[in-house]
Amino acid sequence: MSKISAIGSSISGNKLYITGFLCLIAFGACTSKDRQRAEVVSDRQKMIFETDIGNDVDDALALDMLYKYLDAGKIDLLGIMINKEGTYSPEYTDIMNTWYGYPDVPIGIILNGADCENDAANYAKCVSLMENENENPMFQRSLKDYSKLPEAHILYRKILAQQPDHSVTVVSVGFSTNLARLLDTPADDFSPLTGKELVASKVKLLCTMAGCFNNPDLYEYNIVKDIPAARKVFTEWPTPLVTSPFEVGIAINYPATSIENDFGWVSVHPMVEAYKCYLEMPYDRPTWDLTSVLYSVEGSSYFNISPAGKIDVTDQGTTTFTAYENGNRYYLMVDSLQAENIKQHFLQIISRQPINFK
Repeated sequence: MSKISAIGSSISGNKLYITGFLCLIAFGACTSKDRQRAEVVSDRQKMIFETDIGNDVDDALALDMLYKYLDAGKIDLLGIMINKEGTYSPEYTDIMNTWYGYPDVPIGIILNGADCENDAANYAKCVSLMENENENPMFQRSLKDYSKLPEAHILYRKILAQQPDHSVTVVSVGFSTNLARLLDTPADDFSPLTGKELVASKVKLLCTMAGCFNNPDLYEYNIVKDIPAARKVFTEWPTPLVTSPFEVGIAINYPATSIENDFGWVSVHPMVEAYKCYLEMPYDRPTWDLTSVLYSVEGSSYFNISPAGKIDVTDQGTTTFTAYENGNRYYLMVDSLQAENIKQHFLQIISRQPINFK
């Protein structure tokens, strides 16, 4: 999810990618031609989704995309980690897992994380409280007690320890708190490795929605909600990291006309209801988080990619990129034609009827 903090402007069996990302895995430099040729060569990628779901509705749209990729056999969704405090985020995630037919996808929660509960715009709460004409919950759940869900940084260790080396893509579209906590974890019953060692062993790529590189006065929301954690992740995360910054998602708006017209195949839909809850309809919404999911699954063909470099987070929460030949940090860019192509691709994926919906 991405909005601008008030500090700044007032707008609130897997393989990696061929060519370019083989360079990344080796922590070497890649040529511009390498990056442009990068593409996904695996039919089923192992993924973990990290989200502040409930804050901005693009998280719900991004989660819809992941279920569609599950339907298509493109990914294995190993877990959904929530980095937003509150009881309704895991409940809404459980509703989504259940409705799309994937009730067994594990959910990790955060305790003592960023407090950003906003009842006025919290679509997770809105959908969780919906009732049908019989005053029963509108949507089914699969879990009973969300307070007993594991903390995300511990669930990460459990999941990662079970995976082949260099096989997992982490897609993080919220705050960096869980990832920073994971890096700091000690050896435990799941693995004799420290958190940083476990990530280096099991993760092949971290793709985030965070930062801004075309406006030094913009304080991107995912960064400023936990600046120390963001700095730690961008500095210490031991695998290649590709971020989709604020300027990419805001260039691609998901249209309200799709929400209003493309879902007639079902009477009630938890993502559509979330969209309607979030802001007064009709409104188009930037697709920040969707771009990270798209890149993580389908590769670079929709985007331009920066040179190799490093990303720094200032004390105020701005992000700066410095080209560095042996760096392994990158950020995405789009031109107007790419933005339109991505928008049309999002419309095709999200309006598609899921295979197992209830």
